[in-house]
Amino acid sequence: MFLTYFDTMPRRLLALTAAMCVALLAFGLYLQHGVGLEPCPMCIVQRYALVLVAIVAGVSALSARRNFLITGASLLVLLSGFGALVAARQSFLQWFPPEIVSCGRDFYGMIETFPLKRAIPMIFKGSGDCTAIDWTFLGGSIANWSFVCFLLIAMMALTLVVRQARQR
Repeated sequence: MFLTYFDTMPRRLLALTAAMCVALLAFGLYLQHGVGLEPCPMCIVQRYALVLVAIVAGVSALSARRNFLITGASLLVLLSGFGALVAARQSFLQWFPPEIVSCGRDFYGMIETFPLKRAIPMIFKGSGDCTAIDWTFLGGSIANWSFVCFLLIAMMALTLVVRQARQR
């Protein structure tokens, strides 16, 4: 029953995905500006991935052409997979923090100071800030919930690709 939505209303699913991403971004901004939690470099990368997922899902929802829907959903699988990978790495750092914790530079400081080739590995290496768990919901940190959301988006997009490609 639920899978019929992937056949009959793919554009609504994509629009709903874009709206959910915007809501998650708004909640992240609330946690930052309302509650006072400072995002770590890996959190910033996850935000950028979420912004890209929202844009791709929103643009894909505007087209009724099947090829465009399949291409957009395929891109969503890649983007949300990347976001899930970053969230999984941050969750790992939170569960198994390194013995020597040092606060690294912020994301923008790394990009401004170092060439992109050196800054990207530094971002994924994590810092003391990335291991901190400042907020939890039902026992999961922000990184844990981010991983779940990215994984759900990837599974939805992959299902959409498979179901739409079958209808050709």
